[in-house]
Amino acid sequence: MLQNTGKLAGRTLFITGASRGIGKAIALKAARDGANIIIAAKTAEPHPKLPGTIYTAAQEVEAAGGKALACVVDIRDEKQVDEAVQKAVDKFGGIDILVNNASAISLTGTLETPMKKVDLMLGINLRGTYLTSKLVIPHLLKSQNPHILNLSPPLNLNPVWFKNHTAYTMAKYGMSMCVLGMAEEFRGQIAVNALWPKTAIQTAAMDMLGGEGISKQCRTADIMADAAYAILSCPKDYTGHFVVDEDILKEQGVKDFDQYAVLPGHPLLPDFFLDEAPEALAKQMEQHGATPAFKPPSSSSATPPSSGPIESTFDVIRGIINEDVVKSTQGVYQFDLSGDHSGVWFLDLKSGPGSAGQGQPPVKADVIMTMDSSDFTKMFAGKLKPTLAFMAGKLRIKGDMTLAMKLEKLMSRMNKAKL
Repeated sequence: MLQNTGKLAGRTLFITGASRGIGKAIALKAARDGANIIIAAKTAEPHPKLPGTIYTAAQEVEAAGGKALACVVDIRDEKQVDEAVQKAVDKFGGIDILVNNASAISLTGTLETPMKKVDLMLGINLRGTYLTSKLVIPHLLKSQNPHILNLSPPLNLNPVWFKNHTAYTMAKYGMSMCVLGMAEEFRGQIAVNALWPKTAIQTAAMDMLGGEGISKQCRTADIMADAAYAILSCPKDYTGHFVVDEDILKEQGVKDFDQYAVLPGHPLLPDFFLDEAPEALAKQMEQHGATPAFKPPSSSSATPPSSGPIESTFDVIRGIINEDVVKSTQGVYQFDLSGDHSGVWFLDLKSGPGSAGQGQPPVKADVIMTMDSSDFTKMFAGKLKPTLAFMAGKLRIKGDMTLAMKLEKLMSRMNKAKL
């Protein structure tokens, strides 16, 4: 775990959605420094399915060494937010940090998402974040080292993150656009950043989405709390960043990430909006015993439109891999591509019927191949042999060379499929 340094001692944090999950974990981390925490959330009475209330969270904050103020707040309600902000200022003399953590999620398509759900997500994620920021900023401007931290993802405009749940992506990216705009608007005055997990985090929302068995593929909320602490300990000129939890903790010298795993050593599920496609996420959940609540359209029933030559190549690859190919290959490949169509792609010919797609492979790669994207396309089209590409310096191979050469058989099958 990242050690507390005392940098948040006496500072006042206004955290939305802090009665449970990541919000509460951030509150407890700051409380260990002796910070003041405003727990702004709706849960005043125990929920039949979800643990904790604003009052039990306040008790935990004070037990950890901080001071707490529990406020019943629906961040869609301007009056409730305004009253909570004023109570915070009256009790603690000001506000130094705002953590916009509260969020609503529904991973459903356009026709399956009722407008009530659309309004909820836009109201909490986008409008609530903007509103709370607007009302807290006048007080942040009086602080010596003010911060706004939104729990929202990098702005990845790959259509794959829109096609299955447009409303949710719009709402979540609204939080990220607040970071993009406010970081520039208040540069030099307030640090405004976003934080997102590299892997799935064990929360009530994840249990709902992944079902039974998902927790063993997750990390605990402690990794997000440590990452948030690292960001909030920075000076106010650290601003406009879309931070991934693991990346900033590596910068802080953290090397052991197994300590954050619910089940150390178990494969972890990458989070949304990074590199792993939703189809691959759903498949990985199922491979490890979970039942995802979201079911992206099957690529076997309908082929999505191509987004370029690399995606077109992988469309063909997905069409020809099967259990026989997996049995005869037994290798996991990672392709680090540069050039016009740069990115990371994977080919898993080691488990089940095989899988292929964009992002890191679900397990550690046996072979990592680094090359220009144009050479990758030529290679799989049969116009450039891997051995010649390797000898010519157009291809770098790390790992099992025998497995690397086995790809030529797959390329031959692709050519017969008239790539």
